[in-house]
Amino acid sequence: MTLKKVTLAEKLAQFDSHWDPHVVADYNDNDVMVVKFAGQFPFHVHPDTDDFFYVLEGEVILDGEDGDSVTLRPGDLCVVPKGMTHRPRAVSEAKVLLIEPKGVPNTGDPATAAKKPRL
Repeated sequence: MTLKKVTLAEKLAQFDSHWDPHVVADYNDNDVMVVKFAGQFPFHVHPDTDDFFYVLEGEVILDGEDGDSVTLRPGDLCVVPKGMTHRPRAVSEAKVLLIEPKGVPNTGDPATAAKKPRL
């Protein structure tokens, strides 16, 4: 067993796509991922798991379907409770760290989910 360092900036430099999470580490049966946001993602729900967002660069707005909204800047995080319909959006490109249980689709629906390649 060895310790492995992950440099998030290096991982983020390996892709240009938006809304396409990439796994950079494993943590207790969770995927630790980096992703770039630009524009808005569709409203969706994760019925069985919370959704973790930590902003590394840029600004992200998380909207709840009920009109609730929060703005996240670098160093801010938000956990969207399971069962809450929400969408992230970013006016300009933002870089985000996500943590989700392995196998959870980013849209809440396996048919429309991004693949989550490993970097």
